[in-house]
Amino acid sequence: MTARTSDWPGVRPEVVAEVVAGLSARLQKRLDAAAAKLAERPVAREGDEWRVEVDEETVLVLHAPGGVVAGEADVRCGCLLAPACVHRAAAVTLCPLAEPGAGAEAGAAPEAGSAPGPEPEPGSGTGGGADGAPGAAAAEGREGAPGTPGEPADQSAAAPLTAAPLTAAELAAVRHLHGAAAAVLAAGVSGAGAVSQAELLRAAHRARLAGLYRPAAAAVTVATRIRAARSGAPDHRLVDLVAGLRELLGLTTALATGAAPVAELRGTARQAYREEGGLRLHGLFAEPVLTATHAGAVSWAVDATGRLSSIAEVMPHDDDAAAAARQAVGAGNRTLRLGDAALSHREFSRAGLAVQGATRSTGGRLGAGASVRAVRAAGAAWTAEPAARLWSQPAAAQVARALAAQELPYESRPAGSDLLFLDVTLLGPAPTGPGGTPQLLARCTPGGPAGGSAQGAAGGPVIVLRSAHDHPGLPFRANLALLATAPGLRLRVIGRLERADRPELHLLAVGTPPDDPGPLTLPADRAGRVNLGLERLQTADLAGPAPAWPATAPPTGPGRAEQPADQPADERADQPTAPAPYGPPVHVLGRRVEQTVTTGRHALAPSEALAAADRALLRAAGLATAAELLDGLRAAAENRPRDVFGRVVTDDHEAFAAAWLAAASYTEELATALCAAAWSGEG
Repeated sequence: MTARTSDWPGVRPEVVAEVVAGLSARLQKRLDAAAAKLAERPVAREGDEWRVEVDEETVLVLHAPGGVVAGEADVRCGCLLAPACVHRAAAVTLCPLAEPGAGAEAGAAPEAGSAPGPEPEPGSGTGGGADGAPGAAAAEGREGAPGTPGEPADQSAAAPLTAAPLTAAELAAVRHLHGAAAAVLAAGVSGAGAVSQAELLRAAHRARLAGLYRPAAAAVTVATRIRAARSGAPDHRLVDLVAGLRELLGLTTALATGAAPVAELRGTARQAYREEGGLRLHGLFAEPVLTATHAGAVSWAVDATGRLSSIAEVMPHDDDAAAAARQAVGAGNRTLRLGDAALSHREFSRAGLAVQGATRSTGGRLGAGASVRAVRAAGAAWTAEPAARLWSQPAAAQVARALAAQELPYESRPAGSDLLFLDVTLLGPAPTGPGGTPQLLARCTPGGPAGGSAQGAAGGPVIVLRSAHDHPGLPFRANLALLATAPGLRLRVIGRLERADRPELHLLAVGTPPDDPGPLTLPADRAGRVNLGLERLQTADLAGPAPAWPATAPPTGPGRAEQPADQPADERADQPTAPAPYGPPVHVLGRRVEQTVTTGRHALAPSEALAAADRALLRAAGLATAAELLDGLRAAAENRPRDVFGRVVTDDHEAFAAAWLAAASYTEELATALCAAAWSGEG
């Protein structure tokens, strides 16, 4: 399908399920081909109606007040088979999914249930965050749709959390959702067509009606990411789809078996905002948000207690990548939507706000209701309280906090839980990453977080600094390349944790360290800090005293930078090496987990020789549990029930889904443990 998502209105997930269910079995088989054909037709908008000429005699009309198709009757076709025609089903298949509760009063939300916009943490929109989430916005998920903060949700709108066990109706909805998710997993992206997606959305709608909001949102997330994978959307990441399926199957399994508190698994209908009264906010930094459908900026602030908050300005964009990047950078100059404050995002990143009648969500999102009053106030330097306390925590402790937050439901994660605040000394460029993206080596300095007493004397862990977004229209990459020319430069930085088996950080903002400005000489209006995604560093900004170490070529060995021959031996000993590129062969199991999501259960039918090689490699590395899980996954994939004539019969994929979930959960936990060990110096 080649249709641009911006050409079509949003559609509520239950509408997709209803329309597709109205097709005959014969037409359901033709749905994917019909959708691909319809995607090539031009779409014209007239007010609240989107019109598509299917052929010379047939016109398809989608009535979408506010940009969202809210009911089955809002999709009309002029062909003889309507309303049970394939054209209506093809149209809703092409429309981006809106929030489950969106109607005429809400705008389209193409990434509903994902993490890309400001409603979720904006990290996924900038390509950072562990597992791609917040980035993407990400975030994609497990997650609300991109938008701008408005009136705080009524507290009564949130479903009350209850510890009561599931009723018969709720249990039936959970089992329906689990079965639909297992079927999608068994089919893989290549086999999960429009009919499979519609069944998953039908099960999600049933779960939502039963009050199981968190599993329902997870299912919509999976459906959205499957669509992105099948259409080749630029923001598709296989790791995000794997994470979505793992979360969905984990939730439904826990609910069906009672393995976790029901109240925690149900979720709430809407994210509630709490009254905070008066807040004194100090701006920290601002970053761009850029996804396949939305662009904007988000500002981060800290209050007197050290708690982080965010204010976002994100709007839809067309599919012009260059224009979208300009929109994201330009959003930094847009005025904050908070009271009467006449501050742009860039200005607020260096200033402050005094807010009265403030409202804030659990995730730190500031509400912008009519009762909120805000005026400009003085900001705080990164080296002064309350901002300075963010840098006082050791690096390993910050990483542990970020990894622990990933286990929480997205809406319950503290604001900025994946952000790290470090004092570093630049070491020079590292070999480029995948796709030629620049990377920079740095070491946590002794005066900053050292990651533990064992590393304090050595100066802390060596980390790889990466661009927070690879789009060439954003200044991230250019700024990182310029910083790579100044080894020895000391910086105070803010970055987003990248979960990996070596310390990695997506760099978002830099500033001068305490008591040692060093060669970073910024103009006075920048208040000693730079938003790397919205502003460009200049060569003159790095003009200052000679760096501690001369500039060197990229590392030439397995991680050690080339050192001048006349450098004293004791200084050479102090210069760190890059993190080792090799680790436990976790990829052997992780690759099979991802292959299953891509091509379905039949992908796990390799030769016995390959299976034995995988088993031997894992056991030799001491990963006996991983070897057993991989064997169990392959056995479940091959175990297909047959009738007395040897024909394969219908399988509920229950055993296979359980084996895949166990393997996926193991790789997730092991990746988290390896990341924590790398930052603590034990990796």
